[in-house]
Amino acid sequence: MLALLYPLASLSQPIPKAPESVTVTGVKPTEKAIDDFLLSHTAPTRILGKIARWKTPICPLTMGLGKNYAPFVSQRIRQVAAQAGAPVDEDKNCKPNIRVVFTTRPQELMDNLRRDHPNYLGYYENRLQSAKLAAVTRPIQSWYTTATIDLRGRPQIDSAQGAGISIDVILPGPNSISPGGVTIGATTRLELPNASSMNVSGNRINDGLSSSFFNVLIVAEPAKLLDHEIGTLADYIAMLALSQPGPLEDCAEFPTILNLLVPGCARITNNLTQGDLAYLKALYKMTPANTLAAQRGEMRFQMQQALK
Repeated sequence: MLALLYPLASLSQPIPKAPESVTVTGVKPTEKAIDDFLLSHTAPTRILGKIARWKTPICPLTMGLGKNYAPFVSQRIRQVAAQAGAPVDEDKNCKPNIRVVFTTRPQELMDNLRRDHPNYLGYYENRLQSAKLAAVTRPIQSWYTTATIDLRGRPQIDSAQGAGISIDVILPGPNSISPGGVTIGATTRLELPNASSMNVSGNRINDGLSSSFFNVLIVAEPAKLLDHEIGTLADYIAMLALSQPGPLEDCAEFPTILNLLVPGCARITNNLTQGDLAYLKALYKMTPANTLAAQRGEMRFQMQQALK
């Protein structure tokens, strides 16, 4: 499936040793910077309009870097996830749900995925949207397949086409019988191919529905990343693997590793910041079934407490 893989042969830095804990750097952000970051860097899902996070344990796999660098990137994602409170699959033979691909031909890779495995692109409604979604515009870019989990814990992949449901209805007809004044007619099955059914709580603030990551794909182009050390890239990739940011086009006032590849940004850091880690911890503490506003409110409080 992911066949266009090429080693990062030009990366000349020494192979780093994976740290035992997450190293962070940081400057205390203002309350406005926290609010702006939450609004611009927490992309709600298309189906529920809520913030997604990992519910199933993560299993990262890095390809295209060779036998030394690839394990380091995967291990770094695991370390950051554990520090943030995200679930981690400890089985060495686990099925990957986070794929990090370094390739010299990223657009060709995405064109092939769009043709053969469109689910890896995430949510789209038509061919025009899928083409736009598959366009590679950044040196490191991420795609998210999300799922909606209902009150009973049942997941459904977010898609413009639902799983489909069938409903049996009784319609009165010419041969209807009316014992005791109740009309009984023939049973008719209605097929609703694009519909889906979910169990909800009925509560306006917490309806029992939550958004979860099902698969994350991260594609990197080595030739555009030669100025960065592998440790820096691993931290950046970890943020993308554990959270879904909005468009990464503006230089955030909030101190974050996500400023790394923003053109012309003067607020660059080479490591995860205290703000990044506070954000991830808040993400994995917030109530997943709450409304978007309530989720952001919870995260704002948690981040403010952590960054005092």
